Amino acid sequence: MPLVEVTYAPDVSEELLLELGSVLPHLVSVAVECPEEPYDGDLQPGDVELRFRKLGPFDRCGLDVVIEVRSKWFESRAANRQERVDLLHESIEEATGLDDFGVYLSLPVAAWSQGEE
Repeated sequence: MPLVEVTYAPDVSEELLLELGSVLPHLVSVAVECPEEPYDGDLQPGDVELRFRKLGPFDRCGLDVVIEVRSKWFESRAANRQERVDLLHESIEEATGLDDFGVYLSLPVAAWSQGEE
């Protein structure tokens, strides 16, 4: 279950943020798919958590948007993490037209538990 935080400059349009919110769950799921956590294309609540945060007056960032993805470490994910994040960056650019942005992929050793609906 990836956690995705999108930090954005105040002048980024609501339309672009809505587009990111629409495409990121699928694109992130494709990027972090692995044998231990396969992606079947059928996202359920809790599969990808998105958080959006506008840069504040004391934040410093040279990009319009920074997308941070945290997903549980598995050796199969870690082995090609640079290829994964490069593909995710390319996929986001193609899907949204965004060009002044960065993507950070972190694979911490972690665990997740969630109640059933």
